Order: sequence, then C-alpha cells, then structure tokens
Amino acid sequence: MQEIIALFAVFIPHLSTTTGRQLSRIVFAVLAMTGRVTMLNISRWTSKGGSYRTLQRFFNTVLPWPTLFWVFFRTHLLDRESEFIIAGDETIKPKTGLKTFGLDRFFSSTHGKAIPSLSFLAVSLVSVNERRSYPMAIEQIVRDDTSSASASKQDATPKEPLKRPRGRPKGSKNRDKTDVVIIGVLKQLQTMIKGLLAKVGGSIQLRYLVLDGYFGHNNALQMTRQCDLHLISKLRSDAALFWQPTDEKEGPGRPQLYGERFNPQQIDPKYRISIQTDGNIRTEIYQGHMRNRKFPELLNIVCLLKTNLKTKRQSHILLFSSDLALDAEKMIDYYSLRFQIEFNFRDAKQYWGLQDAMNVNEIPVNTAANLSMFMVNVSAKLIKTFRGERTLYSVIDLKSHYRGLKYKDEILKMLPQKPEPIVIEKITEHLGSIGAIHWTQTDLSPG
Repeated sequence: MQEIIALFAVFIPHLSTTTGRQLSRIVFAVLAMTGRVTMLNISRWTSKGGSYRTLQRFFNTVLPWPTLFWVFFRTHLLDRESEFIIAGDETIKPKTGLKTFGLDRFFSSTHGKAIPSLSFLAVSLVSVNERRSYPMAIEQIVRDDTSSASASKQDATPKEPLKRPRGRPKGSKNRDKTDVVIIGVLKQLQTMIKGLLAKVGGSIQLRYLVLDGYFGHNNALQMTRQCDLHLISKLRSDAALFWQPTDEKEGPGRPQLYGERFNPQQIDPKYRISIQTDGNIRTEIYQGHMRNRKFPELLNIVCLLKTNLKTKRQSHILLFSSDLALDAEKMIDYYSLRFQIEFNFRDAKQYWGLQDAMNVNEIPVNTAANLSMFMVNVSAKLIKTFRGERTLYSVIDLKSHYRGLKYKDEILKMLPQKPEPIVIEKITEHLGSIGAIHWTQTDLSPG
C-alpha cells in the first residue's frame, strides 16, 4: 500500500486529498482481488475507508483522467531515449439491458456482427524501443439518437433512385479533397490527439499516428494532417492505385496525374525492397509513390506480396503513409506496433475490469473504463520494479503478490502478538507465491 501511495504522490496538484486516498485504496484492492472487478467486489477487498458508499462517490466523481495518465507516465514510465508513436483504436464491451448510457449496436470482430455493447475510443503512446503501448486517454463513443433515428426512418422508407443524364452535371466544380468535414468518431479522435499533444508539449517528439484499416481513408488522413502528424494505416486490398505518369504531357491542358494502374501481381522489380523465403512462403516487399482518386496527394505505398510456392497462390497487404520520406522497413515496423494497444485492451478486460463493469450512468461508465486502462500503466510500473529480480514476472504474479499482502494484513489483525519482522517477511513471500507463475516459494520452518 505504501508504494502505491508513493507512486500517486505526483497527483497531489491534480486531485483532492480525499479523492487521492480513495484512488490509492481502490488500486490496491483491484491489484489484490479475485473475481469480477465490480464496485461491490472492490468494496469487499478494500480496507477501512473503502466502503461501497465510498466507491459510489468515487465513481460518480469527474476526474481529470487524461492529466492523470500523462503525469503518471511522464514521472514513472517515460524513457526519454526511446522513440514514440501515437496509436489509436476502438474497443467494445458487450452489454445487455436498456438503460446503460451509450448502449447501442456496435460491430464486434469476435462475433463477426453488430451486438448490443458499449464502445470506447483509446489513444496510447507506443515506445518503439520497448515495443510496448501506454494508454493516454479513453472515451466512450456515444451515437447521436436523433441522427440514428432519422437514418432508420429513411432506411425504412425506400425511395427510387434519382435518374439524371449521363456525364458530369453542368456548372459542377472540382471539390477540394483537403477540405473535409471532420465529424463523429474522427472528430472525437482528433480532440483526444490534440489534447495529448498539448500535454506532451516538447517532452517527446511525435510525428506519426498509426490507425488500423478502418481509418484507411482520406478523411482520417486530413484529420491527422490537421494535427501536424503523418498517418500510417492500411488500404483495402482492392484499392485502385495508380503509378505516376512516366511520359510528360506536351502541349496545352492540365498535366496528367494518373499513370498506369497498380497491379500487385505484376510489379516492376525496380520497386522491390527485399525478398525472403520461409518454408513454402515467399514474401516480397515493394515500395513506391502512387495516387488514389479519393486522396488529394501522393501516397507512400508499401506492398507486402506473399506467394505460396507450392500452390502459386498470392495475397497482398497495402500499407500507406502521408510521409513520402518514410522507408518501408519503418512503416511496417510502426504499423505492427499498432497491435500493442490491443494488448492494453486485453489486460484491461482480463485483469482490470473493463469487461466486468456494471455501471449504467454516464460518469460511472467513463470512470470504470478510465480506471481499467489506468491500471494497465500502474501494473506496467510495478512489474518493471519486480523484473529486476524476476525477468519473466507477469500480471498474474503481480496480483498474487498483492493478494498475499492483503492476506498478511488480515492475518496480523487476528494474532494476539505481532511476530518478528523477518517472520512477517517470510509469511508475506509465502502468501504471495500462492497462485503465482514465476515465483520461488520460501521455505517456512515452524517454531
């Protein structure tokens, strides 16, 4: 408990004394507890001053979570020698009922369809050197009821498609593809990113935002450029790409923008960056500057072409970036690091309560989500401390350790006389080894 209070001393300027004390007790209880991470179960594992009513007050308090994320990271986790990129992604929490704030039908990749759930948008800093993601903010995605209702009404009354003459309408003008309207999830993501950049300031040099293929479109690119960042994402495999024209246009008229269409099965070897064979799979990496009719500027495209040497079947992946100077190796590496945020979601759901929370109102729902992601950073700091002695120390070992501390405190309350400090230390180590994976049990000799 004392080490947690010491870690949270940096929150003194940002939290009241009561709220800081409540947060320390809740974090210790979440580290030690077993079972579902709900308010009721947390209250069963907290010490004096952590009743269920206290937890209700805490979960209904609006906290400056983005500030807490950044201050904790800057003080305890920041490696100034490391390179960082920003990653963003969305995750859902299946939820039943009718009254939970923000409840809607969101697509679940595990179910392969839209299910009743809560959706959250998260932003993290990914350390390139450590190969690890640190959550910096998480917000709930809430759809507008009026827009969804009007859209459903429009869908319910099908209309005949409007017929117009072939060709371009008279008087129409070319649209500026850089002038896009940022709305919905993109607007929310942009606000979160700008808030993070404002807090980071000059502490870290951030140049790239990495998003999955869901954001592989022009609106996401323009949103990223408005934040003075470069986007790295993935295009659809059937995206229509065009090489730059090889022949210069002679005479009057607009210069040609689009050359030959890109064919992933027939790429000029001069664009090949590397080729390697692993068993029956050959992987070729190509890079070039190409255009797409939905993007206003050139794109830095990396194509990973995989060929089965036995069956001769081929598949490819198209990565792109707005930074034309970014080399293929770094683009692939940065995009692969995006998956580290998925591990944050996994830990938050499996260990820290993102999947278990049963709150229904707006403030408690957001508090539960932020607390679960905040625990990811807290556990990362504590695990770093223990990994000095145990290289393979894991989250399960960490929870076993704090559960042993909780059991030790309860045992000492029952004893008529307090044992010697060395005996208490051995008892603590023995209790902490119960349920742990990477732990050497201490021999306890009676008497």
